[in-house]
Amino acid sequence: MGGLSVAVLLAGAYGALLALRAVCAGREIRRQAAQPTPDAAFALHEVAVLQPILGGDPRLIDVLCETLDALPGVCFHWLVDAGDMHAESVIASLQATHPHAVIIVHVNPPAPDGINPKSFKLDRALATVEAPVCLVLDDDATLTANALARLVAALDSADIATALPGYVDDGEPMAGRLLAQFVNDNAALTYLAPLAWAPPVSISGMCYALRTAHLRALGGFAPLLRALADDLAMADQVRAHGGRIAQTIAPVRVRTSIDGRAHYLRQMHRWMLFATLLLRRQPLRMRVLITLLHGLPPLLLWAMGVALAMQPTLGGALWVVGVLGVRAAVPAWLQRRLGVSAPQRPLLSLLAELLQPLHLLHASCVRTVRWRSRRYRVHADGGFHVV
Repeated sequence: MGGLSVAVLLAGAYGALLALRAVCAGREIRRQAAQPTPDAAFALHEVAVLQPILGGDPRLIDVLCETLDALPGVCFHWLVDAGDMHAESVIASLQATHPHAVIIVHVNPPAPDGINPKSFKLDRALATVEAPVCLVLDDDATLTANALARLVAALDSADIATALPGYVDDGEPMAGRLLAQFVNDNAALTYLAPLAWAPPVSISGMCYALRTAHLRALGGFAPLLRALADDLAMADQVRAHGGRIAQTIAPVRVRTSIDGRAHYLRQMHRWMLFATLLLRRQPLRMRVLITLLHGLPPLLLWAMGVALAMQPTLGGALWVVGVLGVRAAVPAWLQRRLGVSAPQRPLLSLLAELLQPLHLLHASCVRTVRWRSRRYRVHADGGFHVV
């Protein structure tokens, strides 16, 4: 088979797979958007927001302030480490500027070795929660009242509801924009498209909600303590008890500072390592589906570029350029359907996808991750120990 035929075949396969994923994601967006808009005011007074907070990010005060302003009326539980001076300073400042906000501060000792620090703090705080609904929200994430109401409404027919992540990269260096491009390009395709064939197998740990009574019936956060990937462990816990996960289109916006290429590599390494843990736990049918939908497209992208480079022709180039044009248009189309705004950077987007197999290979070979100020060795079962 000639070089042109190979390039065209690969470009056609990539384009067909992308179109299938985009159509399925678009249908899910349309289905959820057609549902009645829930009452945000009801959601607010029914919710306790649990936020594990770790100082160090210069955007921490801005993100927490935005969350306080967006969700008046909820009870905030801010979970901090003893001796975290930056977090304590931020909290004191926000309490002064938001005197009417309901903020309960929990100061925690260091988590023991082999215990997830985030889950450790959540587990200690759960006993003090009185609201009917618990929302776990990362300290670099913000949620609107309408998005919160959508999550709470989803709990009428599900045991846990999770939001759809998106990164805000204003003022970020190239590494930060690259990370944001990866997330924003893939959020709908990763979380929404597979719902056409199978229920969700995991959640976004950045933002999820459960009814407090049901959370306690599951054992609270205690079953998550020895798992580094706490979001995967929570999803497994829900499904092990016959529960249902609701993947909603409620947007959660993440603002975090990526301070260079090394930070970007650490973040991608951690995410890809967690992805391998997720894949390992799935039955064969689900592993095949995940591989086809998420693992194959970057490889096809590499292959069609190599085929064209080995035997460049005008026809092959036109096919490849056409497919890349469709590839650039799909994320923008899905983001418009979701009603979110994100910068469109086609070349950066292409680079982010081409790097995915390399990040996955790195995660498969290197099992030690750095998470903020800590380093962990991750075991095949999801457990870990401090390095």
